[in-house]
Amino acid sequence: MPLDDTPTQHKKNAPASVKFAIITVSTSRYETYGSVSGPQLADDISGAVMLDLISDSGFDVKTYSLLPDNESLIAGHVRELAGADIGPDIDAIVISGGTGLAPEDVTLEAVEPLFDKTIPGFGEVFRLKSLEDVGTAAILSRATAGIVGRCVVFCLPGSPAAVELALKELIIPETPHIIKHI
Repeated sequence: MPLDDTPTQHKKNAPASVKFAIITVSTSRYETYGSVSGPQLADDISGAVMLDLISDSGFDVKTYSLLPDNESLIAGHVRELAGADIGPDIDAIVISGGTGLAPEDVTLEAVEPLFDKTIPGFGEVFRLKSLEDVGTAAILSRATAGIVGRCVVFCLPGSPAAVELALKELIIPETPHIIKHI
């Protein structure tokens, strides 16, 4: 087998179907709309982008959540989604928001301690690809990913452009491959 076929061979036998949960973290949106069942009910553009791109890719969005910037609520919800009771129904969680540098941005502080394994390349490649769009401001992104139990968790900035970039270029193409390995 030629060396350049290795990625193709590695992706062989990856699942054709992936079940996603999407979470938007936004205190202001949560204070306005509360807990809602879909992004259209919260004027959540990034949530709608996540829902549309994942659904259009042929994958299944099992649940949508809107949460405030609250470390314990975020950690508890990710634990619940990735846990034994619900875990078999969710393969991947995509979280948008709360990844910046402001004091209230606590998504990573909530989620990273839950990681059994980190996927450092995700954040590195995301920032590299973001450099083309936002210039050196890409260094402000704390986008990351890791494994919680048997579930992959992606943490993204809240902007619709960042969500679109991450989903189209990284998450949708690689999640089945990641699921195969975990």
